[in-house]
Amino acid sequence: MGNAAGTTGSAILTKRESGLTRINNRSDVIVMPAVKKKYQTTNTDLNLMYVTRKLYLLCLFLMCAGAALAQEYTLLLKGGHVVDPKNNIDGVMDVAIKDDKIALVAKNIDPKKATLVVDAKGLYVTPGLIDIHSHNFFGTQPDHYLSDGFEALPPDGFTFRVGVTTVVDAGGAGWKTFSTFKRQTIEHSKTRVLSFLNIVGEGMRGGPYEQNLADMDSRMTAMVVRQNSEIVGIKVAHFSGTEWDPVDRAVEAGKIANVPVMIDFGGHVPPLPLRDLLLTHLRPGDIFTHAYARLTGRGPVMDDQGNPFPYVQEAIKRGIVFDVGHGGGSFMFSQAIPAIRQGFYPTTISTDIHTASMNAGMKDQLNVMSKFVNLGMPLQAVFKASTWSPASVIHRDDLGHLTAGAVADVAVFSMLTGKYGFIDSKGYKFEGTKKLECELTLRAGEVVYDLNGISKPSWTTDPNSAAFANKK
Repeated sequence: MGNAAGTTGSAILTKRESGLTRINNRSDVIVMPAVKKKYQTTNTDLNLMYVTRKLYLLCLFLMCAGAALAQEYTLLLKGGHVVDPKNNIDGVMDVAIKDDKIALVAKNIDPKKATLVVDAKGLYVTPGLIDIHSHNFFGTQPDHYLSDGFEALPPDGFTFRVGVTTVVDAGGAGWKTFSTFKRQTIEHSKTRVLSFLNIVGEGMRGGPYEQNLADMDSRMTAMVVRQNSEIVGIKVAHFSGTEWDPVDRAVEAGKIANVPVMIDFGGHVPPLPLRDLLLTHLRPGDIFTHAYARLTGRGPVMDDQGNPFPYVQEAIKRGIVFDVGHGGGSFMFSQAIPAIRQGFYPTTISTDIHTASMNAGMKDQLNVMSKFVNLGMPLQAVFKASTWSPASVIHRDDLGHLTAGAVADVAVFSMLTGKYGFIDSKGYKFEGTKKLECELTLRAGEVVYDLNGISKPSWTTDPNSAAFANKK
């Protein structure tokens, strides 16, 4: 036969699977050395090869499908001490997750049913923590304090590493600025970011902005609350006048929108009566934050003999929510220690985190929780005040628990023992022996933080390590 492309002793063959055909002068062909046919392939042979290949692919598909069906769960937390206050679970259990939802909480779930199994023995497994008093409307606007300013924090850098999966920004935005907060922070965070809307339209800009009674509009505030599901309440803060208008207007907006009000109370000297706030102006379910503060412009909750004032006891019975709101200046051991000894526990534990408090005595959610553990508050109560209680307070019953079908926000903790120092807002130290540390955080079923790699395979399983993995 003739030569092609100057190739001697070669044949040009097409890439057809049904048999190789000899052709000349084609651009879509390959050049192969000429060979002498030893065997003749028949149509029967080709049909048999085709059928065999199809059967192989079908078997492979069925094997893969069977394996997929066998994996009922995407992740299984095995053998941890589960604390789920809503469901009254407090013991060693397994937690199975399917995609972004809790699938099952039970004893001895078969690990073969899970794609990924995490050994949680010796660790606490809880719903993802909810920080009900945070400041996350961060930005670069000068003189904007915690409303699009430098002192607020982007949430994702300060949440997952301590087991927090939901934060509630406490009044950074008002009705005039919430759209910016939503566009700038809420929509770009893996952390679930909710909001207490400030009764001040400009939000928490500080200084004279938060004293402007003319910018406290109940109707407009309520309207924006009802238009945005991320808003779960209304905030009053930093007002230093003698008027009750900020509180009353916030409560009015709360009635219209059917949401609670959080009050950061005080600032005037002499202070307005705390009794009147708790028993007259607030409703059951409204939130008194900075509960364990002792400030010049606000009365304390504990008297000098270490007992709660009678009106505080009455407020507890009324259903007023007492929130920690530690912050940079609002948590004193002189108030918290006698309160805990008297059994006056906070309803909710929160940080009031911002650039100042995170570098002072507060630090983070787990540090605040660890303080209460060392002060004598039962661990299960501490977890409840950081999960199910805040979820209930903000009317988000879909959060803060591990019920089957709930979103798979989960935190895993170790309890360290040793000698630890805890600092209050006045700079006084309390020494304790226990400290919570976050090992693993899941947000909607995804591992978003893993301190010690308990959800990861060993490096020795990396194919690139096979040649030297077993060498010493």
